[in-house]
Amino acid sequence: MPNDIEKGTMPELGGALTRTVTAAVTDSLTPIVSKEVQDELSRTGSQLEYELVTGDEDDPVNLERVLSEHSIANETVGANVVHSPSGKVLPAFGLNKVYPPVVEREMYTVEFNGADDPSHPLNYPTRQKVRTLIILGYSTLSVAWGSSIFSSATFEVAERFGVSITVAILGLSLYVLGFASGPLLWAPFSELKGRRLPLIVGIFGFALFNTAVATAKDLQTIMICRFFAGFFGASALTVVPAVMADIVTNRWRGTAMASFASAVFVGPLLAPVVGGFIVNSLGWRWTEYITCIMGWFALCLILVFFRETYPPSVLVEKAAYLRRVTGNWAIHARQEQVELNLKDLLEKNFTRPIRMLILEPILLLVTIYTAFIYGILYLLLEAYPIIFIEGYGMSATVGELPYLGMIVGELIGCAIVISFEPSTIRKIMANGGMPVPEARLLPTMVGALIFPIGMFWLTWAGAYHEHVHWIVPTLSGLFIGCGIILLFLSLLTYILESYLMFAASAMAANTVLRSGFGAGFPLFATGMFHNLKTQWAGTLLGCIGVALIPVPFVFYYWGPALRKYSKFAPKLKK
Repeated sequence: MPNDIEKGTMPELGGALTRTVTAAVTDSLTPIVSKEVQDELSRTGSQLEYELVTGDEDDPVNLERVLSEHSIANETVGANVVHSPSGKVLPAFGLNKVYPPVVEREMYTVEFNGADDPSHPLNYPTRQKVRTLIILGYSTLSVAWGSSIFSSATFEVAERFGVSITVAILGLSLYVLGFASGPLLWAPFSELKGRRLPLIVGIFGFALFNTAVATAKDLQTIMICRFFAGFFGASALTVVPAVMADIVTNRWRGTAMASFASAVFVGPLLAPVVGGFIVNSLGWRWTEYITCIMGWFALCLILVFFRETYPPSVLVEKAAYLRRVTGNWAIHARQEQVELNLKDLLEKNFTRPIRMLILEPILLLVTIYTAFIYGILYLLLEAYPIIFIEGYGMSATVGELPYLGMIVGELIGCAIVISFEPSTIRKIMANGGMPVPEARLLPTMVGALIFPIGMFWLTWAGAYHEHVHWIVPTLSGLFIGCGIILLFLSLLTYILESYLMFAASAMAANTVLRSGFGAGFPLFATGMFHNLKTQWAGTLLGCIGVALIPVPFVFYYWGPALRKYSKFAPKLKK
């Protein structure tokens, strides 16, 4: 490389030199990248020119980030928009000025300064990362709590407004239905404008509509506002896993996801336990007042303490700062280069979660599995009262306490997942610090086996309440809760590491389908357990769980081969 090319500068290179540099770097990267990435380098040589001449080609971590940023810019905002209005007469520039010459855009495009750049979200201070995870964990817990707290109020709501229990349960299902539709907005929103803005808007709407539910004067207001509370609350379920992909390295991503999964699943089970006592002492409206207070507090935390974590948006902030300081308005981030149009927005963003769900077999099967597990979680909110209140004759408040068995099981499941982390980290380090998604599936295999056991145990023991002590079906919650967490957490992390660049869209596709199951399962739970009887309803669900057991085993052995053919999964390998 010529001596006059210094790091941090961008000399004018001729086409021949560009091709030479690109070819040389492509050849030097042969041992560490796949053929697909070499082809990508050849196709985007002019775009990568700046990074290549600075010597960063020796750093596979930085190269992966560069390729990810270019891929994100192309897939998210549509870099194929044509800027020259062919066949059209340009308007006058004004004041008889001539049009300025076109400059090389890459020269003025801001980038991160190597793999150790402190402004890159992966390099944020540990204290800031921990603070971010605590804030977002609490926000997710608040949203998950809001989904099931209404189940404690269904009897009072049905009596107050003169409707059946099934109609009152719609307040729960519509909230979860909001979970299903919200990600179609929040996922592309977060990939276009960053993570902070959709979280602020989403949590604000969540708190606002829960306030409306608490003060509602009629049933239709309750139902409509419950839906929109779920719709806006879905921003946390969609964006938070993507934030974890932004700031948590491969070594600690599993541990971080454990906190997210515990919030997603402990929240819906903890809420009925507390909600029963709230309804009994304060009335049903206070279940919603407390939820909206939690939402407003989460919004304050995000406004004050949460910093943007999406790398392209961080570069947008960097470019804006440099423009103000230098007065050079040509400085920009790659995310700002393209003007969006409606067709581009629909094709590349709002339809991407659906396209990924249809075209990606990994995402499709994992989503079906997690959707079934998620549906079971909300189905049990109706099944437990049938078993313990109707069957064992417990009061409405005491009858919610058996959920504690599932909560303990979920905490045990989180501990088991974390115990697998050392072996997973060793595999990641052996792979040059790059993700090994299939290493996340080992806990899934355990969960796939114990979850159906828990379902058979709960329903067959609970069906014979005259002869079996209540503690027996309660203890089955240890297996059910542990199995749910092992399955959900490991599969969710597997999706994140399989689709790092488009984690939000992958999570949106997953959230849409699983929330649809979560909305539908409670509606038929009561009829199913009454008509089929508890033991046979549980047998049907347990057999479906048995049929899904092969899924993690199949992906553990054939997942890498499937990801080679994906247009959304990262191609860079060690």
